[in-house]
Amino acid sequence: MKFFEKLLIANRGEIAIRVMRACRELDIETVAIYSDADKNALHVKYADEAFHVGEAPPSRSYLNMERIIDIAKKSGAEAIHPGYGFLAENYRFAKLCQDESVTFVGPGWKTIKAMGSKIGSKQMMKDAGVPVLPGTDSGIKDIDVAKKVATEIGYPVIVKASAGGGGIGMQIVDNEQSLEEAVTASQRIAKSAFGDATVFIEKYLTQPRHIEFQVLADEHKNAVHLYDRECSIQRRHQKLIEEAPSPIMTDELRERMSQSALKVVEASDYSNAGSVEFLYSEGNYYFMEMNTRLQVEHTITEIITGVDLVKQQIAIAAGESLPFEQNDLSIRGHAIECRINAEDPLNNFAADPGKILRYRSPGGPGIRVDSGIHMGYTIPTNYDSMIAKLCAWDSTRTDAIMRMRRAISEYIVLGIRTTLPLHYAIMNNQQFIEGNTHTHFLQEEHILRTLERYKRDEETRMQTLAGSFDQGKKVAAITAAINMYLQQKKE
Repeated sequence: MKFFEKLLIANRGEIAIRVMRACRELDIETVAIYSDADKNALHVKYADEAFHVGEAPPSRSYLNMERIIDIAKKSGAEAIHPGYGFLAENYRFAKLCQDESVTFVGPGWKTIKAMGSKIGSKQMMKDAGVPVLPGTDSGIKDIDVAKKVATEIGYPVIVKASAGGGGIGMQIVDNEQSLEEAVTASQRIAKSAFGDATVFIEKYLTQPRHIEFQVLADEHKNAVHLYDRECSIQRRHQKLIEEAPSPIMTDELRERMSQSALKVVEASDYSNAGSVEFLYSEGNYYFMEMNTRLQVEHTITEIITGVDLVKQQIAIAAGESLPFEQNDLSIRGHAIECRINAEDPLNNFAADPGKILRYRSPGGPGIRVDSGIHMGYTIPTNYDSMIAKLCAWDSTRTDAIMRMRRAISEYIVLGIRTTLPLHYAIMNNQQFIEGNTHTHFLQEEHILRTLERYKRDEETRMQTLAGSFDQGKKVAAITAAINMYLQQKKE
């Protein structure tokens, strides 16, 4: 079935290509948008049509809602897929699509708005019987009340922006003397980043695990979960490595957490793909937030379930019912995703954009690479530093780790610094191998002690493998010379 004739992807890079691949398999024409910085990007060449959306800064291009809607109408696109980031969780954009009679591939704008408020969604889940972390039930207006709540739940506490995401505005507080300053700083950052200075307090868990459940729901009140993902390895509250399923998951825990995830779906009147995120600590789990979009790490869920989440998103947006029930779904093997960022992990993960001089992605059994880069591509300074997602699957977690090590050892990216050495170090770390991870895992010294050595090893290996490119150039030059000689002889 062809759900739409033409679909616009309001995004860039690897996620734009990922959506286009699903559309191509569904026989749906695709429309790309691009900024000045992306005029030669791969997603622009891959699409059936491409339109210039604005200057390089996101505010003048990929966040320009009116311009994107104009392009959709001009191109004849009936639907818009937002990918992730940019406008994916902007309820105003989803509403604008609805007002302009363009289908938004995602949940309804009212749901996005409700779940976009950490305070509001937390109260909604509390009312629905989903476990939540103790803390303030509303935005902080009186610092004395905040101090009272913090004392009752016990330090440390964390101050969060209600409208925030990506760890922006978070402040960890160990004592009452630091609370007022932290609240003020968080409010200032939240106002600047999100236009909303509302912040709240929660109990801070010192070494929790970050576990999320993928859900799908249609407009006919059918809903399923597609099992769990472990997302505990993070830097600056942003994920670096994910795996599915979680290595600590038991049948009993999965049943409890999945039922809570489905309660979230029901309470929020959710439709389309989403992820319910929990913090887990000492046998207890707590609702953290719901991501009302496709996740970066959707890849590993697709690998272990065999379900194409992007195709399901498009079908649901077209009004179709889910083609399966919960009993039809199962877990097959284990999958790991490494986010390859253009960053220097030995320099506090400083971004390192620039031109890629040599590039070759890994392959072989059980390997998937989602990327929008290639040799000679210059990574812009204006956007997120993630350049590729490397996924490895095998029948067991141990085998998946071994396969990921092999894949990393094949990956060649020269000209920029990347997180590849860090990923290799983690895949060889005994604590990770045993599944003993938490959200502050990267702050522990046992990772950094080995990173310098792995970085040197990785650079040497890449240079050795990259020698094949130079040999290839010599062969190509000789072949071209022979062909020219033969052509001259013929003439």
